[in-house]
Amino acid sequence: MQTAAASALWFLPFVVPIGLWVAWSDMKAMRIPNNAVMALVAVFAVVGLFALPLEDWAWRWLHLAVVLGIGFVLNLGGLVGAGDAKFAAAMAPFVALGDLTLAMVLLAILLLAAFITHRLARMIPAARRAAPDWSSWQDRKFPMGLALGPALITYLVLAAATGA
Repeated sequence: MQTAAASALWFLPFVVPIGLWVAWSDMKAMRIPNNAVMALVAVFAVVGLFALPLEDWAWRWLHLAVVLGIGFVLNLGGLVGAGDAKFAAAMAPFVALGDLTLAMVLLAILLLAAFITHRLARMIPAARRAAPDWSSWQDRKFPMGLALGPALITYLVLAAATGA
């Protein structure tokens, strides 16, 4: 049987580049590519078979469905973008149900930190010159991928380090 730390270590090498891709893409174009969402789902589908006991792997697909449903409703209400909702759903199976509170606290902290950092950075001319084509510099909306990708990475790093 896999420990939580071992499971997280299985996922990390695959999740880190996807999480960073999502953060970068959302800052640059204010969109999370469907390919990134599908890549994350594929990682869970394939790596999850090695990283988790089969029963856990199977049940965690329900996490995806529940978060997708919630995300759909939030998107209809204009509270989150469609890409944000889809990526959050793709993230959900990576989070053990017992870690839901931890994952939500991490997301809240990283969302606040990313928002403040992004808003401060876009006021710095040197930052804007370094990435002049980023849509997020002008958009009123916040690129939530900047928080979503790093939140999943941070959760897995903590799980790997502590066995959470």
